Amino acid sequence: MAEHRTADHHSVRTKVVSVVAGVLGWAGLLIAVVLVANVLLTVGGANPANSIATTVATWADRLALGFRDLFTPQDAKLRVLVNHGIAAVFWLVVRSLVLRLVRRLA
Repeated sequence: MAEHRTADHHSVRTKVVSVVAGVLGWAGLLIAVVLVANVLLTVGGANPANSIATTVATWADRLALGFRDLFTPQDAKLRVLVNHGIAAVFWLVVRSLVLRLVRRLA
């Protein structure tokens, strides 16, 4: 009977860790997508008054953390490309590390 409880506990733990890893994986990917979308909208010359461009830029600035103004070239497009590009890579690395850590708990 104790073996059955241990197996059930392990099964539940594995499922919970899998769900948590899935949620964290999608969240990290979504953050990187927002940052890359802002780079594409900016470099592509999207209308900055457009509600989609404004919303994406607002979220990207929040998610860029300290990378938002890490480099300050004169060209605004280059500034967004470099800073938000680095922030996107940062979030993908963090996502990868967090997923490894969470999966080790399984």
